[in-house]
Amino acid sequence: MPEHPLVTAITPLIERLNAELVTPDEAQGDDIPLLWKGNPVVAVRLTPKPADGVQGLLAEVAEELGGPLRELSRTDKQKAVLLLEARGAFEYRKSAEIVAEALGVTRFTVYNYLNRAR
Repeated sequence: MPEHPLVTAITPLIERLNAELVTPDEAQGDDIPLLWKGNPVVAVRLTPKPADGVQGLLAEVAEELGGPLRELSRTDKQKAVLLLEARGAFEYRKSAEIVAEALGVTRFTVYNYLNRAR
C-alpha cells in the first residue's frame, strides 16, 4: 500500500471498520475510491455485513456447527454464543432476545454464557 498522508490518516478508521485498503488498480465495483487532488490514491473495500443482521449471523453459526441451533448440546450452544459475540451479533438491538429464542434458552442463559467466557 502506498505511503501517502491520506492512507496514514485513515488507517485507524479502516481497521475499526474492519475494512481493507486496496490499490486503485485492484478496486472493484463496490469499493470506494479515495482521491487526493483529483487523483485516486487508494480504495476502501468494506467487509460485507450479513444481509439479515442477527438472523444472518445465526444462520452462519448454525451452518458452521452443523445443525439447527435449538438442537445443539449445551456446550455447542455456548460455543454458538461465543461465535455470535465474536461476529458482532450482540451489537444489534434486542439481539440477546433473538439469540435466546433461536437457541431455545432464556435471555438470562445467553448472558450467563457470555459472562462465563469472559
